[in-house]
Amino acid sequence: MTTISPTTSQISPATERVYHQSNLLGDWKGTWANTSRPVEFKVVNIRGDKAQVEYTHDGHTERGLADVSGATITFGNVTIGTRNGSVAAFEFSVSGAKKTATLNKQAATTDQNKLVGTWNGFSTSSGKSASFTVNSVDGRDAVVSWTVDGVAHAGTGTVYKNTVMFGRAQVTSDDGKTGTVVLQVGNISYPIPVTKYVPPSTSTAVNKLA
Repeated sequence: MTTISPTTSQISPATERVYHQSNLLGDWKGTWANTSRPVEFKVVNIRGDKAQVEYTHDGHTERGLADVSGATITFGNVTIGTRNGSVAAFEFSVSGAKKTATLNKQAATTDQNKLVGTWNGFSTSSGKSASFTVNSVDGRDAVVSWTVDGVAHAGTGTVYKNTVMFGRAQVTSDDGKTGTVVLQVGNISYPIPVTKYVPPSTSTAVNKLA
């Protein structure tokens, strides 16, 4: 399938905190509940209230700009929404007729997966703890959030090899399991060893659209 060349996603920190729109980014696949026919929906990027998408059904692919509203994306007669970024509810509605599907997000490339996730750790030498979340990676850009000393930050970071940099903090990992968060406070750098949080098995229950 021919794909759209991705461009940088632009999700405001405030919107990300409330709706976690970065969870919608990616390739979603599943089958219609009533026919078991395959359906695929790809969210290439989100820029404000518009998303660049690809919608494939019945062997046909439609591409274009969709409308973003809160935690859902609507493209023509279809709407997708997710709460956990792994399983999505998908609905087709026209003239009172509806059909639904449960879609699962497909794994991204290995390189992207290494940094995506939540990294937590504590430094015994400095007494500082940190939580750094890489929500998604799109080329050289990453949607991130981090908390240190009880203060939360969020925005778009920069990806360079195995490191995501954001403001005065960065996270680095070679194996995607353990890594280091470095905090810059004044002229002093505080390295904090971190490990990636591994969530329990995700439920495949259908999510209700927000």
